[in-house]
Amino acid sequence: MAGVWKSFTDRVGPLFTWISTYLWIIWFILLTVLVYTIRPLKALSSMNLAMFLNTLTPKFYVALTGTSSLISGLILIFEWWYFRKYGTSFIEQVSLNHLSPWLGGSENGNNNSNNQQTTSECKTWRNPLNLFRGSEYNRYTWATGKDPLTYYDMNQSAQDHQTLFTCDSDSTRPADDIMLRAWRERNPQNRIKAAREAYELNAECATAAVLLGEEELTTILEAEKMFRHALKAAETNHKKSQALQHHGPTQEKIHRRDLNTLVYVKRRLAMIMRKLGRTKEAVKIMRDLIKEFPMVSMFQIHENLIEALLEMQLYADVQALLAKYDDISLPKSATICYTAALLKARAVCDKFSPEIASKRGLTTAEMNAVEAIHRAVEFNPHVPKYLLEMKGLILPPEHILKRGDSEGIAYSFFHLPHWKRVEGALQLLHCTWEGTFRMIPYPLEKGHLFYPYPSCTESVDRELLPSFHEVSVYPKKELPFFILFTAGLCTFTASLALLTHQFPEPMGAFAKAFLASLSAPFSFLVEKLESVIPSSLWHQLTRL
Repeated sequence: MAGVWKSFTDRVGPLFTWISTYLWIIWFILLTVLVYTIRPLKALSSMNLAMFLNTLTPKFYVALTGTSSLISGLILIFEWWYFRKYGTSFIEQVSLNHLSPWLGGSENGNNNSNNQQTTSECKTWRNPLNLFRGSEYNRYTWATGKDPLTYYDMNQSAQDHQTLFTCDSDSTRPADDIMLRAWRERNPQNRIKAAREAYELNAECATAAVLLGEEELTTILEAEKMFRHALKAAETNHKKSQALQHHGPTQEKIHRRDLNTLVYVKRRLAMIMRKLGRTKEAVKIMRDLIKEFPMVSMFQIHENLIEALLEMQLYADVQALLAKYDDISLPKSATICYTAALLKARAVCDKFSPEIASKRGLTTAEMNAVEAIHRAVEFNPHVPKYLLEMKGLILPPEHILKRGDSEGIAYSFFHLPHWKRVEGALQLLHCTWEGTFRMIPYPLEKGHLFYPYPSCTESVDRELLPSFHEVSVYPKKELPFFILFTAGLCTFTASLALLTHQFPEPMGAFAKAFLASLSAPFSFLVEKLESVIPSSLWHQLTRL
């Protein structure tokens, strides 16, 4: 049902947008026709104007104000829907995109540079703790009828798979050629069918086993068997290509592909061990991977290792790992910042009391813990609501946006048990996390401990997260001016219509007096023009 409604709104939305775009033109044309029909130039004298006003009945004012209220209400509803869906005002966007170039074209260069900066800020990263499609995401779909992954997210994954598991020479080998087409296929069933064909053609095709283990098998135990088979094939292929990698650019690309496949398979096996409760085996595989392939940083294996060590409550090992990766020269993540805050909170939270702290002040250790929490919240302000269970969690996406709601979901989904295990940690977080926003300077472009918070996170998170999830937005956007304006206009005209309907005589007299006062300057101007312009010319103008 959700998919049908989404497809319906996707079809009707552009039509509604088109109608709203030209509603202003239609209104202007109708206004022009009305002015031409009334011919106010024919009623130039104040006497004719007074006679015209006297002929207007209260029903006319009710119809006028009621129609104005209806039109402004429709515009308000559309503006509110557009703001909730896209995070901006439709009228404001049309003005900037279509009117600004007419008024001044020099801003195009600045807009292009801002777009480039936004694109770099809004780079998506592969979720290091992403789930298995066949055994986890698909089972959720079967149970609830909801799709936890968006098309944009799966399209990003398809591009990643093509980068990791394909090379130019794949077309010379039948099984790899089939997998080349499989990784490019967007339909899940066609992908699985092609991978099964490649696997039957060559059982030693490691990439075919990877795709089947990720997407076809419906349990973690079945996925483990497939990935162990893929590991044997990947190790064999890696040894062969490693001996030939210096024989030319083609062999070097093949070796890079085999290396990526080997690291990927080992990492996924470690994650399977972690899911099956064999955490020691998982930690051993991850440590061996970091030691054997220290330059392969795209998989962010250290974040998997941090989560596994927290599960084993090896906090000293976690601290040693943070000392290596929580460096100013390395990119930060919610896992790094919030794990550092958890370790510092763990040292003081068992004895922490807000009442006592407010009386005697914070100790040095408590101050360090609070500062670490403030640092983490500034990096990603979406996480605390999920950790404190103020907002419901959903399955994490396959890609995340750092400092966005998608990263907050991915971190909290796996690390919430670790915070609950440390007694008092969530209480300390609850007491201190909102104080972060008093430390961040306003406007937010200045930043505090990190770079300024990017303004594009909401739009990217809406692409990454499913439609049934209410995206967390930071900073909260103020309502656009046109929504407030149309809301006020709708309320004012509706009130006038109601008052005119209930009290027709007084409101009619008030309207006539108001229109007469408005027309007084116009009548004065017409009289001056009559005294200046020759009567013959004026007569010709009135006949237009």
